[in-house]
Amino acid sequence: MLHVYKIRSEKRKELCAVNHVDDTGRLQTVTRDENPLYYDLIAAFHRRTGIPVILNTSFNENEPIVCTPEEAIDCFQRTRMDVLAIGSHLVMKPQHDGESLAAAGTKSEDVKR
Repeated sequence: MLHVYKIRSEKRKELCAVNHVDDTGRLQTVTRDENPLYYDLIAAFHRRTGIPVILNTSFNENEPIVCTPEEAIDCFQRTRMDVLAIGSHLVMKPQHDGESLAAAGTKSEDVKR
């Protein structure tokens, strides 16, 4: 489901990644029955950050939108993306200082399976 709403002024700083220039956000909802893995990802993000919102954007870089796992892996390998999740699989690139995102506190266990 997709709706366009004005983001409350007191929430704009907290939701800056999803706040458009006209102070609106495009709300998409998901239920656990529709997509349990994505729902659990949003719930895990909420537990860690206090923000129950995830930015959902197109997955591409100067090309058509990624549609297959093969295209996702190709895009991940040649871009500056740090993490790729496909279904229950999570791949993380090492950070520039040699420390992995996992060592920096990012845990795939935060998402229920």
